[in-house]
Amino acid sequence: MDPLSDDTIPFGEENLANSTKLPHPYVTFFHLFFRVSAVVIYFFGRIFTDSFITLFVLIILLLSMDFWIVKNITGRIMVGLRWWNYVDDDGVSHWVYESRKSANIMSSLCQQGSVQHRVNSSEHRIFWAGLWSVTGMWILFFITSFFSINFKWMLLVSIALTLNIANLHGYIKCKGGNQENVGISSMASSFIFQNIGKVRETMSSLNNPPSSPPNIKPTGIV
Repeated sequence: MDPLSDDTIPFGEENLANSTKLPHPYVTFFHLFFRVSAVVIYFFGRIFTDSFITLFVLIILLLSMDFWIVKNITGRIMVGLRWWNYVDDDGVSHWVYESRKSANIMSSLCQQGSVQHRVNSSEHRIFWAGLWSVTGMWILFFITSFFSINFKWMLLVSIALTLNIANLHGYIKCKGGNQENVGISSMASSFIFQNIGKVRETMSSLNNPPSSPPNIKPTGIV
């Protein structure tokens, strides 16, 4: 049975959904850990080192781990949402946005105090607060780096924005359903991941410059 469609509350967990205690504390911790760590290192890292490459690599690693964990683990467990992509036999890319039935009415039920499913109200709020707040901070960092004409940091912030907006966009589509604008969503998501690939290729070429041609001395004419 698909875990996303299983809304049955196990025996003894009837009051778990309304409890302020987090049912998945480790998942909630890692939902915030990598994204907050990336922001902290971006903001304070230059106090400890002047090496842009060191900070760049460290922040990209944290952002990558955050993207994977939020996309594949925390969204499914904390709010009952997941989005993914597959390519059919004709080579066409399809984007799928799935939602547990009860997760769609989470907000109204949390306010009424009548939650009757496994999505915990505290984890629900933490999940969305983490997505929106950190994405907003990267937008602020992008604006400051743009007006300070700091293009190398702007590149880093652009990657961070791309990864955070990709997850935010995917989960908003899951929460709102996938009945409308499927084509627009697919094109937007494809555009995001194509740019991630281009940035990765650019950074690879910068880290591995072409070797200079050998210095061949001209020989005299015999």
